[in-house]
Amino acid sequence: MSNQRWQGVLRPTFYFFIRAAIIFLVAVPLAFSQQQKPQLPPDSATNNKPISVVTTQTNDRIAQLALASDVKQGDYLIGSGDLLGIEVFDVPELSRDVRVNETGYISLPLMPTKVRAAGLNPFQLQDKLAELLQTNGLVSTPQVTVSVKEQHSQPITVIGAVKTPMVIQALRKTTLLQALSQAGGIADDAGTYVIVTRPAPDVSQVADPANPSDASPVSAPETFTINLSDVLEAADSRFNIPLTGGDVVSVPRAGIIYVVGAVNRPGGFLMQNDLDRMTMLKMLALAGGTTNSAKISNTVILRKNSSTGDRDQVTVNLKKIMHMKTQDVKLQSNDILYVPDSNGLKALHRAGDVAVALTSGIGIVAAGKY
Repeated sequence: MSNQRWQGVLRPTFYFFIRAAIIFLVAVPLAFSQQQKPQLPPDSATNNKPISVVTTQTNDRIAQLALASDVKQGDYLIGSGDLLGIEVFDVPELSRDVRVNETGYISLPLMPTKVRAAGLNPFQLQDKLAELLQTNGLVSTPQVTVSVKEQHSQPITVIGAVKTPMVIQALRKTTLLQALSQAGGIADDAGTYVIVTRPAPDVSQVADPANPSDASPVSAPETFTINLSDVLEAADSRFNIPLTGGDVVSVPRAGIIYVVGAVNRPGGFLMQNDLDRMTMLKMLALAGGTTNSAKISNTVILRKNSSTGDRDQVTVNLKKIMHMKTQDVKLQSNDILYVPDSNGLKALHRAGDVAVALTSGIGIVAAGKY
């Protein structure tokens, strides 16, 4: 009984030391390997969402705000090419359909001068016509009704990184968000800003020969650069600008930097917020760091040569950068950062072909957000 009692005491102690020895044998080599290989600093940007998710959320926000601003729209503004129906109550001789000419004016019988219609809504034009009819002694108490039968004057072009590039005929006042919403929202590779280009008025539209004083001043084309985050997050109407006929809304495409090879999460990363500050260390953080078999001293940057169209290879000692012995290297749009495997150094001269092949069909991740 005494032997069994001692065995009952020693057996748990024996198993305890066995478990401790196993943990020691596993933990020590792991800790040693981590000390030998420098680790990348933590980066909040590694918590990325797939670009499709970010785009869907952004487009939902665009549609929501566009619908909200639709309630605040004013009346349609008349422009050149529109067909107007003008009715003067009890005066059929003055009631007719007229088309606004290229200079923005309309002509009515018995009216001594042309009437400027472009830029007015139907209610403003009918008040103006009633005033002119009474001033010229044509109708004592005119009652005028103006309706827009055809709209051809307000084409707004939406191009670039949107779901469906298109030309929109704005039937009423149209805002930037409404135009983007009608185009299906932004595409997955869209950047963070929108450019609105407004052409200068045509010289022929500056003045009416019969009324040289009723002229629009000559101006240069206008360009508005608007950050999408200001429109979507700030909820400030100053950024959701109203668009006019002839405006071109362009959404530039964001730059993509690819990280392939011996990294934990290879992929293409859309640099939407800070493309000019993208460095090798940040891109490796986005890619989850290098694998244990990475040969970081022979990292290669593949950069397209604008002159020849080929990709130049720039070898960088990433090990020195990670040890802060040399300055971090900035990357450019469409760069391919290739981290070779220690088992494949013989194929390093083919790094260009290998890396370019690996980027085909690779997943794209949003490195920033709106």
